[in-house]
Amino acid sequence: MASAYILVVDDEPDIRELVQEILQDEGYEVDIAENGETARESCRLRRPELVLLDIWMPDIDGISLLKEWKEPFVNKGAEINSAENFPVIMMSGHGSVETAVEATRLGAYDFLEKPLSLAKLLLTVEHALEAHKLDEENQGMRQQLSVADEPVGKSQINQDLAKEIKQISQHDSRVLFVGEPGSGKSKYSRLLHRLSKRAEQPYIELGVATLDAENSARELFGSEADGKIYYGLLEQAGRGMLYIDDIGEMDMATQRRLLSTLETGRFHRLGGTESITLMCRIITASHYNLEQLVKQGQFNSELYFQLNVLQVKIPPLREHCEDVPDLLNYYRDRFVQQEQFNYRSFSIAALNKLRNYNWPGNLIELKNLVQRLLIMSDVETITLEEVEASIEYEAQRQDSKCGGADDNMPVDSTLTSLFEHPLKEARELFEKAYLEEKLIAVGGSVGKVAQLAGVERTHLYRKMKTLGIDAKKVAKKAKE
Repeated sequence: MASAYILVVDDEPDIRELVQEILQDEGYEVDIAENGETARESCRLRRPELVLLDIWMPDIDGISLLKEWKEPFVNKGAEINSAENFPVIMMSGHGSVETAVEATRLGAYDFLEKPLSLAKLLLTVEHALEAHKLDEENQGMRQQLSVADEPVGKSQINQDLAKEIKQISQHDSRVLFVGEPGSGKSKYSRLLHRLSKRAEQPYIELGVATLDAENSARELFGSEADGKIYYGLLEQAGRGMLYIDDIGEMDMATQRRLLSTLETGRFHRLGGTESITLMCRIITASHYNLEQLVKQGQFNSELYFQLNVLQVKIPPLREHCEDVPDLLNYYRDRFVQQEQFNYRSFSIAALNKLRNYNWPGNLIELKNLVQRLLIMSDVETITLEEVEASIEYEAQRQDSKCGGADDNMPVDSTLTSLFEHPLKEARELFEKAYLEEKLIAVGGSVGKVAQLAGVERTHLYRKMKTLGIDAKKVAKKAKE
């Protein structure tokens, strides 16, 4: 974790300068602040990855500042999350057990007594950074459970694509992934990150389709209100990588903000006055033809050229169907290990059918099919008949979604009622109903809903908060 950015806050010059020197010798980037107000300003200018905070200072005590940092960020009456999401280590030469307990209760990672032990200081800093990194990953900052980090399959297409990704990973240019929905664009973006020089830094995914226009700018650029800071994904990614999926669905206002950021290398939080330096590498993806969107006036032409420095085309699954058996076994094994499903093997006839299937939904359809086959039966062998029934079920479901069953059939009354609302309200009503139904179906598990809905867990939590959905209440209501 060396090279992390650390802020040292202490009113004693000798101590803060000594700590700064020690940490810099270990390879960390260190800034110092002499009091609470200077610390606030430092955090406004740049999000630290760790803060060492003295308790006794002339303008405000460290406990009060810690409490201020850890209070939830509220935007338009809705709680978003913790305002300053970085670990804090408290320091004091006059502390007590009660003070240490109070600091820990308020969210401090640890408490160090002065005079500081060099060995304990370095060990605590290292552990705090590692713990925070793991916490972010566990909250879904990396989508490790949805698809493989390594391409699965031995086809020539897969080998050539992996070679191309490896070559691109050694440079820091922006990359645009293009391909059909479900073809694995996010999988290859993670591979790109893992092979790059930024591999030890954060990797964050943003699905633009999960956001509405009102929130997309705040999620990306962050915001400031009433002296509190919400760090957007551009800052949360630090010196790592931010992968933006569905870039073609980004609203024009946010596109203009992003274009300015890429052109200048700096941006402003919503409501903020300070200019923030962009440090992360931005990778984007789209299943739309962005050139066509540009011609139609639906996508900013300058932004397109900024993003399209290097373009990587992800082929649909039907173009490398020889990888289907390996993919089927891979997802089968993952579900068995992670979801404790019973192990089932594919019959030769079933494998042959699936190898020659067209896979309109690509990897997502394949993964969903494997999950469905494991859920619906415990019989050891998956038969051709089961596979054909599952494919037919998916085809009927897609026809129903597209209105292909019968154009003369009456529209569901619930759907009709949505037509009475403005588009934004109708979408929110549908999303809320959809997510609540999924939560009921899986007993309140947000993780399972994220898998079923095909969205990243962190974005799902944000969406649920925006819609006012309480997973526990929904699950409890379903049992009543």
